[in-house]
Amino acid sequence: MRCCCGLFVVCCCVVAAMNVTLAVKQYISKMVESSGPGMKVLLMDRETTSIVSVVYTQSEILQKEVYLFERIDSQNRDSMKHLKAICFLRPTKENVEHLIQELRRPKYSVYFIYFSNVISKSEIKALAEADEQEVVAEVQEFYGDFIAVNPHLFSLNLQGVARGRSWEPSMLSRCTQGLTSVLLALKKCPMIRYQLSSDMSKRLAESVKQIITKEYELFDFRKTEVPPLLLILDRSDDAITPLLNQWTYQAMVHELLGLNNNRIDLSRVPGISKDLREVVLSAENDEFYANNLYLNFGEIGTNIKNLMEDFQRKRPKGQQKLESISDMKAFVDNYPQFKKMSGTVSKHVTVVGELSRLVSERQLMEVSEVEQELACQNDHSSAQQSVRRLLQNPRLSELDAVRLVMLYALRYERHSSSILPSLMDELSRRGVSERHRRMVQSVVEYGGKRVRGSDLIALTDAVAITKQFFKGLKGVENVYTQHQPLLHDTLDQLIKGRLKDSQFPYLGASSLRDRPQDIIVFLIGGATYEEALTVYNLNRCTPGVRIVLGGSSIHNTKSFLEEVTLATAHGGDRPQGSGRHGNRR
Repeated sequence: MRCCCGLFVVCCCVVAAMNVTLAVKQYISKMVESSGPGMKVLLMDRETTSIVSVVYTQSEILQKEVYLFERIDSQNRDSMKHLKAICFLRPTKENVEHLIQELRRPKYSVYFIYFSNVISKSEIKALAEADEQEVVAEVQEFYGDFIAVNPHLFSLNLQGVARGRSWEPSMLSRCTQGLTSVLLALKKCPMIRYQLSSDMSKRLAESVKQIITKEYELFDFRKTEVPPLLLILDRSDDAITPLLNQWTYQAMVHELLGLNNNRIDLSRVPGISKDLREVVLSAENDEFYANNLYLNFGEIGTNIKNLMEDFQRKRPKGQQKLESISDMKAFVDNYPQFKKMSGTVSKHVTVVGELSRLVSERQLMEVSEVEQELACQNDHSSAQQSVRRLLQNPRLSELDAVRLVMLYALRYERHSSSILPSLMDELSRRGVSERHRRMVQSVVEYGGKRVRGSDLIALTDAVAITKQFFKGLKGVENVYTQHQPLLHDTLDQLIKGRLKDSQFPYLGASSLRDRPQDIIVFLIGGATYEEALTVYNLNRCTPGVRIVLGGSSIHNTKSFLEEVTLATAHGGDRPQGSGRHGNRR
């Protein structure tokens, strides 16, 4: 077995891009190209399967002569000596053991082994000793140990990172590995800042720094005039953002349908056809999705309608009106050639149609209006009336009822006239499950005033609401989007050089003198697509600044409440927030 001592290979053109999708794609291309011509099998584990599938379609990889996809832990693989094996694996003990067993009885002619992170010399030695038949051609480290969701957004797909107010030990290790992998993929050796009010943030900052120090040769990149910056934050500082309904396409799909590694399960949609029971939404392979990712719901409907009208103009006979989502669905069914020509559009008609049905069924425009009032205003009298009124509505779903009370509890936690006990009684009268009712207190325990280190909620009544109506199709009226996540203020102050060291200290003695240019932000406890939109807009509107956002996961309301439940079920106290920064608008 040929052992590589300097196991470090990355693609140099990633450096300028700050693009995590491109970084992972280039790693995979490099793996396939290094194995040379001929038929190949791609051997992966559960996590690397997700890492690859998010950036490459199966048909794209087939074009690179990869004809078989297998799991390293599968017991039923056939021996195929005519195939070369490309192994892309996380460097876990289980995977190394699987590889040792594989090399002792090789099923393929030659093995190209790529680990997604740093592997120890002792484990390489164990692999070398198992390779008695000398079938291993290459062993390298390619640092793609994260899910590249969007070019500026990555996730580690981890749920339940906290136990009480401390790290679940295995999660600290995995977050450290994922974060250092992102830094290596982007060729960044950053200065590190962390949220002082969060002990978990400090622990992760120290853990990442320890790896950078230990693996200093890997992080020996060409120095830039302004060093890159890693900013580590805690989800508990802003528990409001993941509780809000969303109105831009990607965020809305995740909130109402659930996006899992770019896949949506539509099997429960009434009257769904077999070929649309699971669909993939990937900006890399779907031009319509890429162009509409951050647009609001009304605009998306209008854009689909325009595409269909273009097709109709080419077929002047038998024109039909496209006034609503249901008209579009009927159009797709009636014109199979259109479906063939624009398969992606028929997929989006189905998705948008289901979103529209859920918005109407759950009266989400009314719900969202009150959510925005709770998140952005400080009028207790109006807020309590609005929440009470909605809780009387029999069509309000259990989840929407509970999240309104959660938002009220967070917003008016210490208000002298709080009606929270009365609202909790109302949830009981509605028949809301005890599990969901208990979550109201859990959310306050997780992200309430005692825990927060920042001024999440403005203290004045001077904040005026601006109702933004986006009207497109009949029956689809996108509502309020004036809320901005706390992350927006934090990054805005960071970019302007005003983020206080007393609340976000540097790890170590040195600090940045200049305005930061390359910023990697990591949210312990999970990021959201609303925050990804914030980063996208800051990147677009701030010349010279490039931001990548990551999280232990990407939350919708349901997954966030699971995170909160796991964190608060184990007790323990987090130190009180130390100071504030900025005002919410």
